[in-house]
Amino acid sequence: MSSRRNLANAIRALSMDAVQKAKSGHPGAPMGMADIAEVLWNDHMKHNPTSPTWVDRDRFVLSNGHGSMLIYSLLHLTGYDLAMEQLASFRQLHSQCAGHPEYGYAPGIETTTGPLGQGISNGVGFALAEKLMADQFNKPGHNIVDHNTYVFLGDGCLMEGISHEACSLAGTWGLGNLIAFWDDNNISIDGHIDGWYTDDTVKRFKAYGWHVLSVDGHDPDAINVAIETAKKIKDQPSMICCKTIIGFGSPNKSGSHDCHGAALGDEEVALTRAELNWPHAPFVIPDEVYAGWDAKAKGARVEKEWNTRFDAYAKEYPELAAEFKRRMAGELPANWSEVAAALVADTNSAGANLASRQASQKCIAGLAPTLPEFLGGSADLTGSNLTSCADFKHVSGKEMGNYISYGVREFGMYAIINGMTLHGGLIPFGGTFHMFSDYAKSALRMAALMKIRTISVLTHDSIGQGEDGPTHQPVENTSAMRLIPNMTVWRPADSTETAVAWTKAIERMDGPTALILSRQGLPFIARTDEQIAAISKGAYVISEADGATVTLIATGSEVNLAIKSQAELANQGIKARVVSMPSTQVFDAQDQAYKDSILTPGVKRVAIEAGVTDYWRKYVGLEGGVVGIDTFGESAPGGVVLEHFGFTVKNVVNIVKGVL
Repeated sequence: MSSRRNLANAIRALSMDAVQKAKSGHPGAPMGMADIAEVLWNDHMKHNPTSPTWVDRDRFVLSNGHGSMLIYSLLHLTGYDLAMEQLASFRQLHSQCAGHPEYGYAPGIETTTGPLGQGISNGVGFALAEKLMADQFNKPGHNIVDHNTYVFLGDGCLMEGISHEACSLAGTWGLGNLIAFWDDNNISIDGHIDGWYTDDTVKRFKAYGWHVLSVDGHDPDAINVAIETAKKIKDQPSMICCKTIIGFGSPNKSGSHDCHGAALGDEEVALTRAELNWPHAPFVIPDEVYAGWDAKAKGARVEKEWNTRFDAYAKEYPELAAEFKRRMAGELPANWSEVAAALVADTNSAGANLASRQASQKCIAGLAPTLPEFLGGSADLTGSNLTSCADFKHVSGKEMGNYISYGVREFGMYAIINGMTLHGGLIPFGGTFHMFSDYAKSALRMAALMKIRTISVLTHDSIGQGEDGPTHQPVENTSAMRLIPNMTVWRPADSTETAVAWTKAIERMDGPTALILSRQGLPFIARTDEQIAAISKGAYVISEADGATVTLIATGSEVNLAIKSQAELANQGIKARVVSMPSTQVFDAQDQAYKDSILTPGVKRVAIEAGVTDYWRKYVGLEGGVVGIDTFGESAPGGVVLEHFGFTVKNVVNIVKGVL
């Protein structure tokens, strides 16, 4: 059997060889953290390489995702279905071993990491989800949800502000199932960090309420004791500060930023092989090293033991067991279609004039009894976002529930939501003012990149926000959100469109949804059954005019303005069709015949939205018109601001005439 150091050296060799072959990558972190990884994965990680999605596995997150060859090496060595050919094609087109770990590319990758600080924040989400699910499903003598989340992170993760947001909450929530390992090597891309990072990390994390230990990151016995100690702490997350040497084993580049983000070079690789006493050719692993790493038999045994325990749980709690399996499979309740249809029908029959944020709250309250996996939250704006309801129990400190006040932490909130979604068993959503979606944009983008269902409730959606002024009036944000690939954006015109948007957000399994909602009241619009059914296609004719010579396209609060303008245009002898387009992406996905039936080819178009105008040129063309705003707003009552910037019937009519 190989020694611990030799097992760790397999990681070092694979990492430096793959980076060298690609002539691109970051060998330093994998080489520096190899000893920590060897102890964690061989002695502590609960996982089954032949069953990568087993629900009670420990989660592992490589927050310093630039060191991706570390996790690829671990997955290959322990027996996951990740062939050596994939490691040898590191960073090449369509390789499972992408430049940074990507969720869905290789088995065992729990989340996409690379943008620093987000991995540890996802880890907080994983750990919170485990704690929430344990609270809901575990019973005396039956701990069917009982696993840990382990996170590797570096100095860069700790410098990013999001780490403060998420790690502060982890301490408040007492996430004893979260154990992080800081790669304390004193190096970042620019060199030795003494000139730009002098935080006392130990005191910082103790101040958050974490349990903190410090070890030599190259001493397996010390690492093992630290992990054992951390696992016994049940009411605090643990930070294990590991003093390491970046690029460990490289005679001339270890301890230097020279091995942080560049290949070592053929000569240095050869010298490192000699230093590590690793005589094997690139991408060759001796049988005894594979034997020392192989986790398949142990993983199968641990999963089988859990299955036995779950069977006993199911006999005593059959309904809970069935519900647990449904939720972890990501399936909606059996009566979901009926509940969703009833919700939409109720809003149409009620005919209430509501701000879409108020309509959203009614949807949340209507859906919560059917969706026990629903998990609400807001970044300190619950009373404004209207994201809570009577059925929710607030998470308070270390008390679990199904509604989270995240505090003023928009970025952290959505990164944590990403982690909870990836864990499974929950449908989390989070609210903030639409303006502050900019703070969170990278986490929202990561959800789209990973193709995971998260829901953002973004209220106060335009200059109609009013008195708070241009700092709070998101003129460009809706268009910016639409430009994120795989992000579905809904900007509903009233309560009925809001209900459809909510149901479609929940039904969508392959990406995130942003609900863009108004502060100001929106008039209810009566619709036929055919029109209601068409909302789910992203755009539909909400007010027809036979022989129309112009099509008015509007979203959200401007749909009512379009209908009023249609009436005035008719008075002046101009026939206008009105199209409500609550989701441009959903409309774009329809077949051409449907799109042509809504936006008639050859008929001039004018778009109306209280935001920047350029996005709408794809629908109206250069010959069409856009009623929008390409400046920042003003501070005044919402109606006054809207009128000031031309969101009036008179201005719409004038622009239509100009187009015609």
